[in-house]
Amino acid sequence: MNEGLIPRRYAKALYKVALEKGADKRLYGLMTALAESFSREKELQEAIANPYIAASDKSLLLTTAAGATPDDTVYADFLKLLDRNRRTDMMADIARAYCRIYRTEHHIYVVKVVSAAPLPAAQLQRLQQMVKSHLPEGSTMEFTTSVDPSLIGGFTVSVGNERIDASISNELKQMRISLISK
Repeated sequence: MNEGLIPRRYAKALYKVALEKGADKRLYGLMTALAESFSREKELQEAIANPYIAASDKSLLLTTAAGATPDDTVYADFLKLLDRNRRTDMMADIARAYCRIYRTEHHIYVVKVVSAAPLPAAQLQRLQQMVKSHLPEGSTMEFTTSVDPSLIGGFTVSVGNERIDASISNELKQMRISLISK
């Protein structure tokens, strides 16, 4: 997703400040939780963009959605800055941009595995080892799994912009295309 120039600049500045204060990892956790909250709860973005909702209420919403505590002063100060500059409505894009910056700086790859049925632990571990062996030395991965019965069988693995589709639904689709083209 393209966050836009302004959110990227805010995210980059936030990362620099967090790094200086040693709060970059904690802030990454908050921004990840916030980005997930925006993805899950569409009403959150509507509330943040609503001009009739008070700034203090928006700040409380964003603090709660991120799971921030009173000790997270960098996050609280950043919310005040966004409010002062009337940029609170960009927080979803800023959170995603911050996560992207943090992952790039720390060589973290997001690996998403979608399977037709829950995978056994041994198979998941083997899959993690296979993916890890293809990543650059010294990098880490955030491994997430989900279930999508429409795959019929098999699984898909996504790492960044690359995707491996080993699902039965994909095989059937490829067969269909092959039969139609003959």
